[in-house]
Amino acid sequence: MRTPNMTKLFIKNIRVFSVHLYKHYTTVTKPATILKINNKEYATDDYTNVTPKILSYLNRDLHLKKDNPISIVRQRIVNYFYSFTHGGNPIFSVYDNLSPVVTTKQNFDDLLIPEDHPSRTKSDCYYMNRNTLLRAHMTAHQSELLRSGLDNFLMIGDVYRRDEIDSTHFPVFHQVDAVRSQRKEQLFHEHPGLELFEPYFDPQRPQMFKNSIKDPNKQSCHSLEATKLMEAQLKNHLIGLVHSLFGDNVKHRWVDAYFPFTHPSWELEIFYENNWLEVLGCGIVRNEILANAGPNNTIAYAFGLGLERIAMALYKIPDIRLMWSEDSGFVSQFQNKLNEKITYKAVSSYPQCTNDISFWLPSDVTIDTFMNNDFYDLVRDVGGDVIEQVKLKDRFVHPKTKKHSLCYSIIYRHLERTLTQVEVNEIHKEIEKAIVKTFNVVIR
Repeated sequence: MRTPNMTKLFIKNIRVFSVHLYKHYTTVTKPATILKINNKEYATDDYTNVTPKILSYLNRDLHLKKDNPISIVRQRIVNYFYSFTHGGNPIFSVYDNLSPVVTTKQNFDDLLIPEDHPSRTKSDCYYMNRNTLLRAHMTAHQSELLRSGLDNFLMIGDVYRRDEIDSTHFPVFHQVDAVRSQRKEQLFHEHPGLELFEPYFDPQRPQMFKNSIKDPNKQSCHSLEATKLMEAQLKNHLIGLVHSLFGDNVKHRWVDAYFPFTHPSWELEIFYENNWLEVLGCGIVRNEILANAGPNNTIAYAFGLGLERIAMALYKIPDIRLMWSEDSGFVSQFQNKLNEKITYKAVSSYPQCTNDISFWLPSDVTIDTFMNNDFYDLVRDVGGDVIEQVKLKDRFVHPKTKKHSLCYSIIYRHLERTLTQVEVNEIHKEIEKAIVKTFNVVIR
C-alpha cells in the first residue's frame, strides 16, 4: 500500500505531466483548416483554439460509465429527483446525451451573458471557430429544451473550460444543471388569488417592459409572493439533495451570489470534513430567458453543480485526474456500490502494463466450452504476483472457417517497483508458451 509521501509524489508527478501536456497542445498545435467532430465538419478561423488532446476526451461519457464515481453520483442525483412525481410519473425528465458542441448563441447569448463578459474569451473556452465551441456549462442547453416545450428537466454531461491544472481542476468535467418552471395554477394551487407577475407587467408583451434586477429580493416583473414561494421550493429541494448525498446531519448555509441568467441567486455550501464546501449555484431564472424561449407565463428556478466536486468529497478522491483512470485498482473500488459508503484507498504507485493475448482454440473446443478459470490459473502460475488482473476482452467465430478465438487482456503490476515493458514481454511470452502446451491453442 502506498504511503502518504508516495501518494503526494504520485499526484505531483501526474500534475507535472499534465502541465507539460497542456502547454504543448496550447502553444505548439496549429489548427487544421477543417475540424471534424462526431462526423460534422467545422471551419476554423482566428478563434480556433481547441487542441487534439481536448478533442480526445469527447465521447468518453464518464457520467454514463458504469462504476465510475462520477456516474455513481449522477445516478444518485437522478434517483433523488425521480422521487418527485405527479400521477405516479417523475416530474423531471433527464437529458444526458446532448452534443457538447454548441453555438455561442446557446452558450452565451441565450443566457444573457454580455458580449464583454470574461467567460466568453478564448482564454476561458475551447472554440472550434468564432461561432462554435465546446460547451462551458450544461446551461447552454436550457433555452433549446424550454423552447421544445419542456418544463422540468435535468441536463447532464461533460463541459470544457480552460483552467489551471492541479488536483481539483481539469479542462473537462461533468455537470448536472436543472430547470423547474411553473405556471400560476401550479405554483399557487392553494392560493388562486395570487399572481406570478406584478400588475404593470404584461407577460404576453414582455418586450414592452424592461425587467430590472436592481432589487436584491426579486426581478421587477415578478411578484414578491411568486419569487419567495419559488425560492422556498428551490432551497427545500436542494437541501433535500445534499442530505441524500451527505447525510441528514450535514450543516449548510446559503450565500448570495450573482449569475447573469438568474436573479436572485445563491450558492449552497455545506460543512463537510471540517471545511465549508461550495456545492452548487442556483437562482430564479431571468424572465427574459423564459420569454425568448417561448413560455411567457411561467416562473422557474435553475441550479448547476459539478459531479467531480461531489464525488471527490464523498469518496475522498485526492486528485481529479483519477476520475479518468481505467486502472483496475481504482475502478474496482466503485463496482456495484451505488448506495454504499465508499472511501477511496490509494492503489499502488507503480504503473500498470497491459498486454493482450489472443488465440485460436482447437477444433474440439468452442468459446462456450473453454474454461476461463483454467486459463486464469495458468496465467497466475506463470506470472506470479505481478499479475494484477486478467479480463476476457473478445470472443470471435470466423465467418468462413468457423474457427473459435478468444482474446484476453493481462494487466501486470509489481507492488514494489516499476516493471519495464521488456520484463512484461518476457513474462507474456512464457504465458503464450504455456497455454500453447497446455490447451493446444494457436497464438494469433
